[in-house]
Amino acid sequence: MTDREHRYSEGQGFDDPYEGFDFDPAELTVDLDPSQIDPVDSHALPDMLEEGAIPADAVDAEDLLEVALAYMEIERFEQATDTFERVARFTDDDRIAQEAWVNKGAAHAELAAVAESNETEEWDAAIGSFQEAIYIDDDSEHAATAENNLAHAYWEFGQDAEALEHAERAIEIDERFAEAWFNRAFFLNERGLAEQALESVENAIRLGYEAAPVLEEKVRALEALGEYDEAEEVAEKAERIRERAEQELVG
Repeated sequence: MTDREHRYSEGQGFDDPYEGFDFDPAELTVDLDPSQIDPVDSHALPDMLEEGAIPADAVDAEDLLEVALAYMEIERFEQATDTFERVARFTDDDRIAQEAWVNKGAAHAELAAVAESNETEEWDAAIGSFQEAIYIDDDSEHAATAENNLAHAYWEFGQDAEALEHAERAIEIDERFAEAWFNRAFFLNERGLAEQALESVENAIRLGYEAAPVLEEKVRALEALGEYDEAEEVAEKAERIRERAEQELVG
């Protein structure tokens, strides 16, 4: 696998997908004995909810999903993957199961980003999770996110053709999915198809996605087309946006 520097927009299930999440998980409706749980053992909850240990109807899957999202918030990605999978296994609601699989894939992707020796294994697990989500319903909002995330994972594997295919599938499901248009633009730029890339990135911008990386992708396309003056203007705008974001970050 090659070391690539592109910072993807991974869709609603990826790339700060939990913005706005109220970090106050609802109380689980599972009768667990507190004396059996070490409060500092972050594996406790998933371990107590092993499949077959308690009846599925004794678990509120939505509450458990909130716990999994809470793990994501505090960057406990291994625990998140375990808990998301349990959500998917316990629930009989396809919507909740699909959301859990998408987010499980996102958690594996986060683990891949920091992995020292098992990066390929984590991306493989992410791909499997996104595929599970798509299998449940290949035409839903979550399916569009799963397709876009799957594109990212395939790209990380060096499978560029598959990456482009799944980014385009995300757009077919939801043509207003700005992040998918941006990712498609990147793939097309990588192939030297600057005119198509420019059209895609402009679609992303029209849909309200005007972050610095998006504008920088537009710069790449413009420069490849020989539109150097416009490219310079867009590059300056991207730099202003990046500087403003950095200032907001430091207070």
